[in-house]
Amino acid sequence: MSRPPYVNGDEALAAEFAAIRPRLVGVAYGLLGSVHEAEDVVQDAWFRLGRAARSEIEDVTGWLVITVSRLALDVLRSARVRREKYVGPWLPEPVVGEGDPADRVTLDESMSLAMLVVLESLSPAERTSFVLHDVFGLSFEEVARAVGRSAAACRQLAARARRHVAARAPRFEVDEAEHRRVVEAFARIVRDDGDDGDGGGIDALMALLDPDVVLRSDGGGVVGSARRPVRGSDRVGRFMLGVIRKSGDPEGLAVTTVNGRAGLLWVRGKGLVVYGLTVSEGRITEIDIVMNPEKLRSVR
Repeated sequence: MSRPPYVNGDEALAAEFAAIRPRLVGVAYGLLGSVHEAEDVVQDAWFRLGRAARSEIEDVTGWLVITVSRLALDVLRSARVRREKYVGPWLPEPVVGEGDPADRVTLDESMSLAMLVVLESLSPAERTSFVLHDVFGLSFEEVARAVGRSAAACRQLAARARRHVAARAPRFEVDEAEHRRVVEAFARIVRDDGDDGDGGGIDALMALLDPDVVLRSDGGGVVGSARRPVRGSDRVGRFMLGVIRKSGDPEGLAVTTVNGRAGLLWVRGKGLVVYGLTVSEGRITEIDIVMNPEKLRSVR
């Protein structure tokens, strides 16, 4: 982490920033769905802190949270134009591995890939109001400072976003052990079928998939992927097994942590694929596959 010349001598300030940096990146990530963009926003906020008049900042942490939120909102507004032209489904950049990457980001437990996909359908102001208030617990007065509207307006934005999220958000399995069990069973079936290729895994896989399961894959036009969501247990099951058989090396598929929940990492030759899975009542309801190498640069 580089330091602006204005605060090179303020070790206490640097220590405070370092302590809250993972939370700041978490806030920005919730708004942007990109770890790299979130880190850039937080670094920008750090430089702005160095240029700010310290006498006017009563609460450094609060100042940084609001500043990061404002900067992320600006990036989100410009990013929406790029994402509308994106090739195929746009999925967030996943946070992969046990714990957060190099302790860079503190994720809220609700920030799964599936939830971030839902948040992507909100307007920037709705998303910012909802994430800051409902996810990170900021008051609407604080949200108003970030969004640039009144507290009452932000309350209405959050309420509208809340209704939208309630209608579209995935149903989460409360028991993490059950979620991991289903993911491990899914990986075992896919690996075994990919090894022997006899097609016997489709029935076992169907038993794990919700009848209305949805699969989204993001190759960004760089890696071949389904350009539209695949729906239904039969189509999703055959799609998954077909990909594994065609690509080979099913042993490269391993259970890991994706955005705080059990997911899958597939080391496929020199490439990587990340699977985020949503589990409800013992079945998989959503599969989000990130294949775009630009979104997997931080995966080790």
